[in-house]
Amino acid sequence: MAVIEIKPDVYFVGAIHWDRQIFDELIPLPDGTSYNAYIVRGSEKTALIDTVDPEVQEQLLRNLRKLGVEKIDYIISNHAEQDHSGSIPKILELYPEAKVVTNSKCKAFLINLLLIPEDKFIEIKEGDELSLGNKTLRFIMTPWVHWPETMSTYLVEDRILFSCDFFGSHLATSVMLVDDNPKVVEDAKRYYAEIMMPFRNIIKKNIDKISKLDIDMIAPSHGPIYRKPEIIIDAYSDWISDAVKNEVVVPYVSMHGSTKKMVDHFIDALIERGMIVRTCNLTHADMGKMAMTLVEAATIVFATPMVLSGAHPAAVYAAFLTNALRPKLKFASMIGSYGWGGRMLDQIKSLISNLKVEFLDPVLIKGYPREDDFRKLDDLADRILTKHKEIGIA
Repeated sequence: MAVIEIKPDVYFVGAIHWDRQIFDELIPLPDGTSYNAYIVRGSEKTALIDTVDPEVQEQLLRNLRKLGVEKIDYIISNHAEQDHSGSIPKILELYPEAKVVTNSKCKAFLINLLLIPEDKFIEIKEGDELSLGNKTLRFIMTPWVHWPETMSTYLVEDRILFSCDFFGSHLATSVMLVDDNPKVVEDAKRYYAEIMMPFRNIIKKNIDKISKLDIDMIAPSHGPIYRKPEIIIDAYSDWISDAVKNEVVVPYVSMHGSTKKMVDHFIDALIERGMIVRTCNLTHADMGKMAMTLVEAATIVFATPMVLSGAHPAAVYAAFLTNALRPKLKFASMIGSYGWGGRMLDQIKSLISNLKVEFLDPVLIKGYPREDDFRKLDDLADRILTKHKEIGIA
């Protein structure tokens, strides 16, 4: 990726990872990703804000050479995770006079993860400022987006917030400066759903904190740079609010067709009652897309057959993931088919113990669904609609 000047003497020098397909050996990346690093040249000092994943560090080094960076005084580390910090040792090797500037928690992580000597650090705290001459960096602690040590760096004179993972998106693109792009916000929603949603209540505090700043541009460490900060701030404010929509998520798996027959009828029943339905076939699901469906939905209904006296493993994983992501769901239930006795209901309930939901009576049937079973599914759809009406979304 080429060097991009985003404001006078402020440059994107990061790396685009066009063909990365999975992140942390867990998160699918259908659009690749970027690792954003920035050079800020002051009249007296030069700072590098974050680095890149070591796998693509040659892009960063090439950009520094293109820009003619002969000296780096400070390496600002907003976050210790290796996709941002992993190239710090190489930068210290090439620019031995540089000091790593970060908070005490991040310092401890970097010493343990990258074996950076303690004497290479300058430790800062909330509100501290670092002068580069005619440019000033102010440090703002924004923990749990998504590690406990994460911070943001604010370039005072240019009103740029370098927010690290906060407000980021996994998107490989040559268009790094955006004004209003629905695709970028959609990718940011996916990123929020997969990574940030468990920390929704803490993010509220972080948004309150950064909202006090005069921000002209948000430059995250993944994905495009926002020239209209309100676009992503408003989106986040909606996602982290307690408000839900008249939506039902139905993650399902079916082995021999019985549960699928129930799902098909149930989906029609929900739609007929005016609810938006988002389904996820767990046998070949993009779990990132499933995570996105959870961001604003009011209700989730797991649909699974019984396997060895429990829920299908794919449904177990879906319940585990939902529990880990802690979406703002209000209601949950379960439908499915079994051949003999089992404990899949208790199993699914125990797997979603983090969710603050009202669990509605399930529809679990023996064998292939009959007319009476379809009526029970209609009744469940009615109960969900009633609950949605009670909270004012239907």
